[in-house]
Amino acid sequence: MAVSFKHCFLLSLLVALSLQGFEMSEAARHLLDTPVTLPSLPPLPLPTLPPLPTLPTLPTLPKPTLPLPIPTLPTLPTVPIVTLPPLPSIPLPTVPTTIP
Repeated sequence: MAVSFKHCFLLSLLVALSLQGFEMSEAARHLLDTPVTLPSLPPLPLPTLPPLPTLPTLPTLPKPTLPLPIPTLPTLPTVPIVTLPPLPSIPLPTVPTTIP
């Protein structure tokens, strides 16, 4: 009994929602069909803007001079070149080519 009531309630809810959407689409069509008349706006006066201020001129600063003697960097010590001994030769194993 509860199951049939649940189905009946869902069916009536679905019908109500679909009819509501139909009425909304009819109202939207009615609004689209009405002619639009907007009231005319009176001409507005344009405001007068004040003149822009002029930028003040910046004073010129004297250019700084660098000190005449430039310090020199100390010389780096030389690193001796190290040579590696030769790698020992290891015989590689042979891969068998025949299957027993």
